[in-house]
Amino acid sequence: MTTRNASARYEGFGKTGKGHVSSESGVLADTPYSFNTRFGDEKGTNPEELIAAAHASCFTMALSFGLAGAGYTEGTLETKAAVKLEQDGAGFKVTRSDLTLTASVPGIDPDQFASIAADAEKNCPISKVLNAEITLTHTLK
Repeated sequence: MTTRNASARYEGFGKTGKGHVSSESGVLADTPYSFNTRFGDEKGTNPEELIAAAHASCFTMALSFGLAGAGYTEGTLETKAAVKLEQDGAGFKVTRSDLTLTASVPGIDPDQFASIAADAEKNCPISKVLNAEITLTHTLK
């Protein structure tokens, strides 16, 4: 259906190396990333932050379409994703993505909302690509 592109460049190696990541849309344009943006507090991005943004936005859009398909036309959805990176032998692994959703959908039954949200969590394309535990907690206002 569609292919999206991004690129990364890394100069130097290991902890002293510096990288830049760019996306086809231009939203990321030579955005810095490095060991210190990943494990420290240096300004820039990191792969886990980008996965969290992708997962939060993908899930939220999938839920929006699920709600529209059920006949709902207004409301708000706000999702935070917390992606956890842990030691895995000599390397690292993304072990989980915890989605926290706050939603306002006038007139929806809480059980119906929970069902639609669970379906979106399981079936958004980013959830399907992650080899990690995924949790969803939500608050319906």
